[in-house]
Amino acid sequence: MRKKKDQFSWKQTWQINKRVFKMCTKAKPGFFAVRFATQILWAISPYVTLYCSARFLNELTAARRPEVLAWWVLLILGLTAALGVIGSLLRRLEEAGDGMRSFWLNWIYGQKALDMDFSKADDTRYSDRLVQILQTSNFSGHGIPNFTSLLPRLAGAFFKVAGGVALSVSLFVLPVKPQAQNLPLLKAGLVLAVGGILAVLVISPLLADKSIRAWNAAAEAGRSGNRFFNFYGNLLYTEEKRALDVRMYRQDLYGQEVDAANNSWTGDGVFVKLNRGILGIINGITEMLSQMMMGLVYLYVCLKAWYGAFGVGSVTQYVGALSSLAGGFSELMSIGAEIRGNTAFLKQVLDYLDIPNEMYQGSLTVEKRSDRQYEVEFRDVSFRYPGSQEYALSHVNMKFKVGEKLAVVGQNGSGKTTFIKLLCRLYDPTKGEILLNGIDIRKYDYQEYMSVFSVVFQDFQLLDAPLGENIGASLHYDKARGLECLEKAGLEEWFRTKAVKGLETRLYQHEDANEGIQISGGEEQKLAIARSLYRDAPFLVLDEPTAALDPMSEYEVYTRLNDIVEDKTAIYISHRLSSCRFCDEIAVFHQGQVIEKGSHEELLARGGKYSELWNAQAQYYV
Repeated sequence: MRKKKDQFSWKQTWQINKRVFKMCTKAKPGFFAVRFATQILWAISPYVTLYCSARFLNELTAARRPEVLAWWVLLILGLTAALGVIGSLLRRLEEAGDGMRSFWLNWIYGQKALDMDFSKADDTRYSDRLVQILQTSNFSGHGIPNFTSLLPRLAGAFFKVAGGVALSVSLFVLPVKPQAQNLPLLKAGLVLAVGGILAVLVISPLLADKSIRAWNAAAEAGRSGNRFFNFYGNLLYTEEKRALDVRMYRQDLYGQEVDAANNSWTGDGVFVKLNRGILGIINGITEMLSQMMMGLVYLYVCLKAWYGAFGVGSVTQYVGALSSLAGGFSELMSIGAEIRGNTAFLKQVLDYLDIPNEMYQGSLTVEKRSDRQYEVEFRDVSFRYPGSQEYALSHVNMKFKVGEKLAVVGQNGSGKTTFIKLLCRLYDPTKGEILLNGIDIRKYDYQEYMSVFSVVFQDFQLLDAPLGENIGASLHYDKARGLECLEKAGLEEWFRTKAVKGLETRLYQHEDANEGIQISGGEEQKLAIARSLYRDAPFLVLDEPTAALDPMSEYEVYTRLNDIVEDKTAIYISHRLSSCRFCDEIAVFHQGQVIEKGSHEELLARGGKYSELWNAQAQYYV
């Protein structure tokens, strides 16, 4: 049971962090090994130097044997050099790993996003979870980023404590001169030193825990402020698509006002108030306790040395060892508190990664027909989105075969896009079934079924990559086929005049400002069509395929329609009804139902919804 809103029991903390550790080591084997080694080396290196230096000083202030002094000097120099070389190597390896950390962390989230049922990936209730996780990580590192640093630091603190104990235990057992053994001053010094150490060991972790709780409580304000700063302090001024509006409406001035009013780090922000208030007080108390403890330790060590327990060199050993011991134990407790506080954010990560998939993946192999004779049928299909009480589609019945050209038209919200999502099995019907060659598509292997479709979505995305790789979606692609698809999409002239490096021409200038080329919206749309043709799937789905094209380019695409489609089934979603004249059949959607089907001429003759939509557009052309 949760003790507090943001706090887990130590048992829960162990279980959650253990699982995250396994997940991270699976994603990036060897990542923690380097960090553990670095932190352990960092923890024990001072003790090595401290011990050897104490032996050297003891010899220097006592027997002063040259051969012994030379031995200690050489040993100190050799160990210092060896530890320095090893430490430098580990730091380089650690820096290289840090450079890749964000990559494999994003890969973990990316794999989940790809594996998640699209119905959930498309639902803001689920996608917002990832947004919150990433915003928290970017703002404060809470979650997996902090975990990857806290765990190695915990190991380092443990070895720091162990080294301090090993070098300081003899302080309390080495005898002083017989005549001083019962001196009250010596006994008082022992009590004060031990009391000071215990005070630091007990009070500091409590203060650290309180500090972490206060910081975590402000995490939401930090996320919010970070969002405002990221947009109004950065993206508003740097995104190319905003340049005209920013200048025309002076949105830069508005952005400065909004950022100042919502930035968590301003003079009136929550974090400045925390640092001025409770965090500042806690840091002051912690520092005061530390200095008081060191004063008492110095007193006791000097008393024991004064009364003959050990030499001057050992004074430096014990003072340094006890200081590191107290510091190490304080770090151990503080890091433990941080780990416990960070666990709430790790739980958010695991909750997101544990979102279950409910869509049946199927197991049947999709028949690879050389004649491409596939038939798809919607049989009394109804669908409503998760959380909605209204049906986006209702009792849809439709059948189409390869080689046909089907236009899907209707007003916004009529169900056109939902129809395509169901066809591609991004969603499953709420009622009814969709059949491929007479078999419910839910029984087919999910990935195999999706490979039957090439889709140009209305909000398609191209990559900052070479032209050929964009079309082939691979580093290794068929160049001849890529050129053929560009030609079919109507990009021959563009390719000759603008693709200065042929298929190696890089699109956009985000990755390489010197090599990349900027392309218009119409050129992007034709490239998206070329990419869909390269896949060579039996079904070609085009969602508003000419929305960014000028009238002449649109006419060119549709006059090439037969060459583009060949023996595929083509399904068009369009608001421009002029495109429907090129199709064999038109399905008119209205309020989630197919209310009309037929050819362009047939539907016009009926005088129904299609005729109404056609005439509404045609009046502006005649």
